[in-house]
Amino acid sequence: MKSKPSNITTIFTILTVILPWTGLSQDSDTSSYTTLENVPYRSASDPDTTDYMQERCKLDLYYPTRQKDFPTIVWFHGGGLRGGSKFIPGALKNQGVAVVAVNYRLFPKVKSPAYIEDAAASVAWTLKHIAEYGGDPKKVFVSGHSAGGYLTSMIGFDQRWLAAYDCAPDQLAGLIPFSGHTITHFTVREERGIDGNQPIIDDLAPLYHVRADAPPTLLITGDRDLELLGRYEENAYFWRMLQVVGHKDNDIHELDGYNHGQMADPAYPILLRYVKDRSGK
Repeated sequence: MKSKPSNITTIFTILTVILPWTGLSQDSDTSSYTTLENVPYRSASDPDTTDYMQERCKLDLYYPTRQKDFPTIVWFHGGGLRGGSKFIPGALKNQGVAVVAVNYRLFPKVKSPAYIEDAAASVAWTLKHIAEYGGDPKKVFVSGHSAGGYLTSMIGFDQRWLAAYDCAPDQLAGLIPFSGHTITHFTVREERGIDGNQPIIDDLAPLYHVRADAPPTLLITGDRDLELLGRYEENAYFWRMLQVVGHKDNDIHELDGYNHGQMADPAYPILLRYVKDRSGK
């Protein structure tokens, strides 16, 4: 049996049978939701705009049409910062929340920090525009899997990225990265010619920016014995450092029996419960 800190919550496989009930309002009438596709979140009039930026810097907005002041989850796909595409997770549909699914530019067509800049631009768009669709801008949560988890933490802890769009991380209701790097991402290391097994913590690592006044944070990983190399351990260290610096609202879940690719499915209900608890649902 694995030894784990007593105040780290372990989610056992059997709980996935129970967890699909989230406590959020579920609406079986899919006609009460609508999806806007390929909404640009960057201005085409920006002099720095490129054809690739116009192609990738778009989002899909899925939202309830019969509710007001609903919470919103900004969702970043995974893919190692070099692949993947935006999608609305099925587990987040018909749950009384809006979902903003984001495409961002990818390596090798761009290098860091382009994808972080895109993530920040899409979150800023959400904070500034979600009220136009009935959502509450004070209930914007950010989440994503793997590379998407890394982007979640970078824009939530390193304040410069949202500041570039006249926004701030303290406007966010919560950060819920799924199995994301907290050290410098392996693709960023590859860009610099650094071996993927060489851990680096610099200003492109969420760990570098740990601070007491960051938004509420829930870290979720797969099983430490099945995860990508060191992924649970770096998240556990990140969680510990949040406590050291005095951050008051943080937790970590390790999903027993699930590897890196599998862990998202049992994590979605945890994400929804977290959103409910902090949205007064």
